[in-house]
Amino acid sequence: MTEGRRNPSPAPLAERMRPRSLADFVGQEHLVGKGKLLHELISGGRLPSLLLWGPPGSGKTTLANILASSVHADFVFFSAVLSGVKEVRQIVQQAETRRAEAATVLFVDEIHRFSKSQQDAFLPHVESGLFTLIGATTENPSFEVIAPLLSRCQVLLLKPLLPEHIRQILSRALADTEQGLAGLHAEAEALDLLSQFADGDCRRALNCLETAAALALKDDRSLISAKLVHEVLQERALRYDKSGEEHYNLISALHKSLRDSDPDGACYWLGRMLAGGEDPLYLARRLIRFASEDVGISDPRALEVALSCRQAYHLLGSPEGELALYQATVYLATAPKSNALYVTEKKVKQEIRQSGSLSVPLHLRNAPTKLMQEIGYGKGYQYAHDQADALTAQEHLPEELAGKTFYQPTERGYEAMVKERLTKWREILKQRRGKEKKTS
Repeated sequence: MTEGRRNPSPAPLAERMRPRSLADFVGQEHLVGKGKLLHELISGGRLPSLLLWGPPGSGKTTLANILASSVHADFVFFSAVLSGVKEVRQIVQQAETRRAEAATVLFVDEIHRFSKSQQDAFLPHVESGLFTLIGATTENPSFEVIAPLLSRCQVLLLKPLLPEHIRQILSRALADTEQGLAGLHAEAEALDLLSQFADGDCRRALNCLETAAALALKDDRSLISAKLVHEVLQERALRYDKSGEEHYNLISALHKSLRDSDPDGACYWLGRMLAGGEDPLYLARRLIRFASEDVGISDPRALEVALSCRQAYHLLGSPEGELALYQATVYLATAPKSNALYVTEKKVKQEIRQSGSLSVPLHLRNAPTKLMQEIGYGKGYQYAHDQADALTAQEHLPEELAGKTFYQPTERGYEAMVKERLTKWREILKQRRGKEKKTS
């Protein structure tokens, strides 16, 4: 062991370096800075029930510890992964027993893991003030926490730590003589690598630093080099959850980049989702949907390209087939845009909801039997190919909707030609109907 280093606690470095006061806390200035909410709460000595929402390693558990300590309350750690309603009852009994001596802060880690019915177990005790609840979650509380509990807690959003925050935390760990890695030093490039690799997660950064330190000590070295850090890091694991909010955030960013005709942004978000382990066929399906929703008739080939992209990936797989996803992404981003089909679909569905099952006009019905002919099925039908310009002036909507327009093409791309064509046809039919009225 390097001379001068003390034997620290066997606990992981990330746990040993956990700040004990707000003064030592790094990051989340929007919450803990002077004059900000948590700083004022601690100064005032009162603590409401809170939901701390943020990515892993952003300081949720540490903040909960500091807050409980600031109001001199008993801090009870509770994991929604490892515990259930039975343990909640035990905590309630203990809190009632100690109520006269000290307040209780119940910290529920990963509160989103509790089912909606299990979350109900907290409600009466939060309401009565038996304990102050601090829940931590990486998922959007709007979707994962029941409304009654959400209304009784203040939601605080924690942000991923910046690289400079991570670097400060790492430097502090290397300088700490009690629980840190004092006696070891790190190259500036090594700290930069760790700070960037952490992707906002200080726990990940400290774990990697600890591993690098162990390798250095094994070889009786006191310097953590950039080369050593490269060996430890291997490949960055991106912050992404295929079934969580980050999935929806990234697919939203991809879709909006495509809609805004930005191939650079679209390719970046596509790459982020692929790197995070997203199913490429899911992405192909989204591109197919986009081709109809946001390009449509303005470029009829867009749907063909999106379908071919899915077929190409299905044939090649990863990584070769991923290039087809990029090809379709760039094509869709640079195609003329129109949501006319999407709007048409909405109008038609709305009309059907309002007017219900309107009858098909008799002249549009087939009449394969004599009875149907006698009733009037098919009577007066005009065969388009027998008419001038293959256009007929007959109505194709139910009588109650006669003359209603659902599809309104834009003047972008191929759809501009469609609009010109429809305008011309409608003018021809308008003139014909006028002549028919005069002769009738």
